[in-house]
Amino acid sequence: MTEFIPKRALLSVSDKSGLTELADSLRKLGCELIATGGTGRTLQDNDILYTELSQVTEFPEIMDGRVKTLHPLIHGGILSRRIYDEETVKSHKISEIDLVVVNLYPFERTISNPNHTHTDAVDNIDIGGPTLIRAAAKNHQHVLVVVEPTDYSEVIDLLSLGKINLEYRIAMASKAFQHIAAYDIVIANYFSKEEPLPEKLLFSADLRQPLRYGENPHQRAGYYITSSTNLQTFSTDKLLQGKELSYNNIADATAAFTTVSSFFDPTCVIVKHNTPCGVAQRNTTKEAYEAAFGCDPTSAFGGVIAFNREVDAETVSTILQAQFVEVILAPRFQLAALDAAMIRPAVRLIEIGEHQSINDRMNVQQSGSGFLYQQADQNPIAYDTYRCVTKRQPDEFEKLDLEFAWRVVRFVKSNAIVLASDRRSIGIGGGQTSRVMSVRIALWKAQDEGLDTSGAVLASDAFFPFPDSMEIASNAGISAVIQPGGSVQDNAVIEAANAHQIAMVFTGMRHFRH
Repeated sequence: MTEFIPKRALLSVSDKSGLTELADSLRKLGCELIATGGTGRTLQDNDILYTELSQVTEFPEIMDGRVKTLHPLIHGGILSRRIYDEETVKSHKISEIDLVVVNLYPFERTISNPNHTHTDAVDNIDIGGPTLIRAAAKNHQHVLVVVEPTDYSEVIDLLSLGKINLEYRIAMASKAFQHIAAYDIVIANYFSKEEPLPEKLLFSADLRQPLRYGENPHQRAGYYITSSTNLQTFSTDKLLQGKELSYNNIADATAAFTTVSSFFDPTCVIVKHNTPCGVAQRNTTKEAYEAAFGCDPTSAFGGVIAFNREVDAETVSTILQAQFVEVILAPRFQLAALDAAMIRPAVRLIEIGEHQSINDRMNVQQSGSGFLYQQADQNPIAYDTYRCVTKRQPDEFEKLDLEFAWRVVRFVKSNAIVLASDRRSIGIGGGQTSRVMSVRIALWKAQDEGLDTSGAVLASDAFFPFPDSMEIASNAGISAVIQPGGSVQDNAVIEAANAHQIAMVFTGMRHFRH
């Protein structure tokens, strides 16, 4: 295989990180450097010899730099198929370019500034850069393309050892095509941001970490982070302690994070297999955890626990004494809490930051060869907008529990039923093909843990198709029910509730979760 030794390199970078070190190393390897305006000035300031691009093209940069690299003497030099195009190269006096180092105008960073203008955004749409990258990546048989400053040191090492082979150039070409595709997606989404359903659903994601396996050991998996701010995402950046997160850990942590973010008072959520098994509001994180754990200690084993308040050492110690836990999430952990967790070094602690609203986020789910795209389920509206449809009105304590249960039920797989008492769940039934079965499971779980259902409330994510659940609820002492309403059997369900002295409110909003 012929050794790859670049004789001529084109440098045109917005991010100047590592530029001088790269350029200096290339010069020492005998490589001639061609550079555009800003890149050239950086080289000049560091006494690195280079040729200004306009000297090659014999045409100045124009339109405030909008037009500079779009020239046949540049793209001919990159796209030349060497021996095959030898006559064309000679007749047009084209100098072949073997190495292209380009990164793009900072469009995403520009639009992330809340004070940016539309003109700022447009000015940071790179035209020549993507064209250079595409040309170099297309001609990877003869050209090496580099788009990330983090790759500079590896490129220099391999060049020094004479190990830039075709396989490596193909890998870098692949990275380059992904780079410009992701860049264009950010731009396209910026221009379509006002469209509730864009004509084309575009998003890119960066591999954050390869995972040991997926849901099961025979499945390969990785964790990707999307840069699209309107897609629901969960970051693992602040893993303060513990083993590497698994596929199932991340899925459960996402569910726990999303659920606990729906609450404003101090709340603890325990998730197992992507659904809540215990939720409670209390005055402190320790009290909230104890109440949530008491909902279903059996299911909590090996679960993920999330808080919406800073966690102290007492809370961590209480958790570790009570159960085996995979992950604990909180906006912050006190230093003493980190010390307390060190007795179980495998337990993962993740800081999730301050409360984040998900109302403007979108959900994407793969469905066969397509994707389902929807707005994230909105936070429940306030209780005073609900409509009582029974003779008996809920009292003030029931109202608090009804609103609490209604917040929880939207995070349980349909058909979903949540029993609540004193602002904590006491029984959860979900994922069943009939609603009455979910009612029975929720009641059974409460009774199995010795929790009193007398005076408790019941939330249903969708309407009751038949009145049978009212009789079952009444026999267990349920005093109030919250549900969307909208069934053809609503009158029969209301009559059954009245017959059993159950207060019932309709929300007019369904919370299916498939």
